[in-house]
Amino acid sequence: KIICMHGGIGRSIHSVEQIEKIERPITMDAGSIVLMDLLWSDPTENDSIEGLRPNARGPGLVTFGPDRVTEFCKRNKLQLIIRAHECVMDGFERFAQGQLITLFSATNYCGTANNAGAILVIGRGLVVVPKLIHPLPPPVQSPETSPERALDDTWMQELNTQRPPTPTRGRPQPDHDRSSLAFI
Repeated sequence: KIICMHGGIGRSIHSVEQIEKIERPITMDAGSIVLMDLLWSDPTENDSIEGLRPNARGPGLVTFGPDRVTEFCKRNKLQLIIRAHECVMDGFERFAQGQLITLFSATNYCGTANNAGAILVIGRGLVVVPKLIHPLPPPVQSPETSPERALDDTWMQELNTQRPPTPTRGRPQPDHDRSSLAFI
């Protein structure tokens, strides 16, 4: 009733059997479109954008609309698709009238997003309940958390100044100076 994946169903995945047939262990040089969709496709920005659209992540990648999700779930007798792959500001985000949930468990993604994380508790009758994980507030300044000491803990932030951040979905993210220690 529930299928979990990293990215999405993209343009090429129409059945669970297609996913089951992927040869394991997986090598990226295999380059199958099914594998690329499974890893890199994303839902469209909202439920009102249907069909397939080019994905800003790169050439050949697509976003898929709620119509694709509904058709896939109906054809495969599924209740829900759970996927990850995108930072959502509230930790989880429903799509396609709740038939797809994007789940992201890392709080304060890359030290800059100030997003919540979430987990899903799946109970009897496949009732899905999200549990939020809120980011920690910035530390109060003390000798242990002085700016000099904080520099030791900013390796992730330093790494992220060298590459563009993965865009977030959901509520807008404040536009902070990525090099500022105030938002660690």
